[in-house]
Amino acid sequence: MTSDYSGPKFTTLGCRLNAYETEAMKDLAQQAGVSNAVVVNTCAVTQEAVRKARQEIRRLRRENPDATVIVTGCAAQIDPDSFAAMEEVDTVIGNTEKMSPETWAGLGPNFIGETEKVQVNDIMSVTETAGHLIDGFGSRSRAYVQVQNGCDHRCTFCIIPYGRGNSRSVPAGVVVDQIKRLVQQGYNEVVLTGVDLTSWGADLPGEPRLGDLVMRILRLTDVPRLRISSIDSIEADDNLMQAIATEPRLMPHLHLSLQHGDDLILKRMKRRHLRDDAIEFCQEARKLRPEMTFGADIIAGFPTETEAHFENSLKLVEECDLTWLHVFPYSSRPGTPAAKIPNKVNGSVIKQRAASLRSAGDAQVIKHLAAQVGQTHSVLMESPDMGRTEQFTEVRFDNPQPVGQIITAVIGGVSGTQLTAQGPR
Repeated sequence: MTSDYSGPKFTTLGCRLNAYETEAMKDLAQQAGVSNAVVVNTCAVTQEAVRKARQEIRRLRRENPDATVIVTGCAAQIDPDSFAAMEEVDTVIGNTEKMSPETWAGLGPNFIGETEKVQVNDIMSVTETAGHLIDGFGSRSRAYVQVQNGCDHRCTFCIIPYGRGNSRSVPAGVVVDQIKRLVQQGYNEVVLTGVDLTSWGADLPGEPRLGDLVMRILRLTDVPRLRISSIDSIEADDNLMQAIATEPRLMPHLHLSLQHGDDLILKRMKRRHLRDDAIEFCQEARKLRPEMTFGADIIAGFPTETEAHFENSLKLVEECDLTWLHVFPYSSRPGTPAAKIPNKVNGSVIKQRAASLRSAGDAQVIKHLAAQVGQTHSVLMESPDMGRTEQFTEVRFDNPQPVGQIITAVIGGVSGTQLTAQGPR
């Protein structure tokens, strides 16, 4: 997505956390008086993401020949020299530096290219987040709040820890105060975001867990709806499960970092759970909250994946009753252990397996939508004619509703991948 104000133009690639940080950079750039610049906040999750970043940089240079081109984000953090070598790029700043007022002050009105072209330090030395910089961002209906950054785990396919550093948490008091301000501003839903949310608290005094943070937010704020963006189910703590069971303001939708459905592949990925752990978690969560729906990340075609291994991923979709799938065709990422594993899966086979997973996901969505017809839902309106249920399912209305408000509606039918309803007139 591309957005701009009177200062630099920003292009954000990748995750919600990047989008959150772009909002903070906008404020920092504006305070520093940065102008006539374009900023590309890159993603490094796959080689394709890096390719798209380079493509975007070239496009922006063509369209803005006189502007200062600033590149940041995970791809820039991991491989700054390759971006600095691009003739279109004026300066490269790291993931820590991009959140620093001093960095943007150096790029302000007096910037004439004298600043070091590469400003990227060791991300592993960073011990705190910059979550205090902004009170979240979002649409008029939903705000996102960063509570954690970085990751201490080293999954063999993942480059992100080298772009984000080790796990670090925003203190609970800071998060609660942010959410209180967002509620005062009229937000009816807040989403907690991070790189590895379930590691929240491990670096804080007393080592609280994510469930402790969730319970504290719900106890100390009046936020009508609280969402968790993505979790590692094996790290779900007792208080998180308690919140799922007893707190109606915690939305019944969890996105799970599952990645695969075969135990041997999970071990080769260096994941911390087995397939039975995933199934057990989904069954337990749904027993505590029958309306719970799950999304999941699944990788197709990891090195050494046989047809039998893949079938276990395919079966997991139904065994966990997953609804919203994010399917990733495996992409070898230089710098990761998985890139060195022999017995790579043929590219056309990877595409076929990814397509099969997506087809299974589509069938699950159809089943989920059909089950909602006749049900009454609380729908948070994102536009005059579209909102989302507690389970994050889109609902299309035949008459306009107030954006940002929560509407009670009976689901009348299904249209494509959306539910349909008639709102109050």
